[in-house]
Amino acid sequence: MTGDATSARREGASLSRTSLRGRYDAWLRHHRQSSADSLLRILDNPVSSILTWLVIGIALALPVSLDVALDNAGRVSSTWDSPAQLSLFLVDGTSQAAAKELIEELSKDPQLAQVQFVSREDALEEFTRVSGFADILENLQENPLPDVVLVEPVDSLSPNEVTALRDEFEAQPLVAEATLDMAWLQRLNSLLELSRRSVLALGGFLIFGVVLILGNTIRLAIESRREEIVIVKLVGGSNAFVRRPFLYSGLWYGVGGGVFAALLVSAGLWFLSAPVEQLAALYGSDFSLRGPGLIGSLNLVLVGGLLGLAGAWLAVSRHLGAIEPR
Repeated sequence: MTGDATSARREGASLSRTSLRGRYDAWLRHHRQSSADSLLRILDNPVSSILTWLVIGIALALPVSLDVALDNAGRVSSTWDSPAQLSLFLVDGTSQAAAKELIEELSKDPQLAQVQFVSREDALEEFTRVSGFADILENLQENPLPDVVLVEPVDSLSPNEVTALRDEFEAQPLVAEATLDMAWLQRLNSLLELSRRSVLALGGFLIFGVVLILGNTIRLAIESRREEIVIVKLVGGSNAFVRRPFLYSGLWYGVGGGVFAALLVSAGLWFLSAPVEQLAALYGSDFSLRGPGLIGSLNLVLVGGLLGLAGAWLAVSRHLGAIEPR
């Protein structure tokens, strides 16, 4: 009898081992429970959650809206980039025969797509028509405008090559001055590039602000569940087990903020699209605003989710270790 009892006690003391498949199922089940529970906790406080989503959405939508505006401005300026036009002002007293010979010589240049001669009489007539000073111009004793040759380089020339071409034309004996009508456009492109870099810097600051907002939100959630965390740790819960619901909370906050940002950008484009199209129609253009599209909106939601995870991870890593059972 004694031997049987001893054998029974040894069998009762045997350890129970969990299979790898069982551990994976438990891990996956806890992920599902954590994601659903964290989402329900957020939806249980709709007012505060919507305000948080709205703050995150505004912070994300601002740089995206500026980038969309710059992208549309770049589309407009790209239609002006080509062709560049050179204006060759001829010296006073240039005869029609000499001007015609110069035009024939320029027309043979393979770097030029088009050459057009504008006489001083035609220039004065056009200026009178568009300036509104017809009465004053009629009283002039002589025409102050010179003859002009308008030169259009081929599209394949780079800005530096066009500038070199201008210097070459200015050295012609019949040309008093050669001006490049792209200088203002180059200034515009430089301004657009500066604006893009400013938007990138602003976007970086706002993204950092979003991470701080989400980190503070998760910190408050951790403090509100301090006793629950202590109990979980008392029964053997690991930091990863405790951390998981808060990471999902950060993910849902970030995704919601990204959705709000996409909606704000779309609403802004919808609000401005009709006036922009009317303005473009007045200039004979079919230009219309182009937004980030479906892929851009999904990327915005994805970025919001990643920022939510980053903010939650920072907050949990900093504050969870300070909560230990005593």
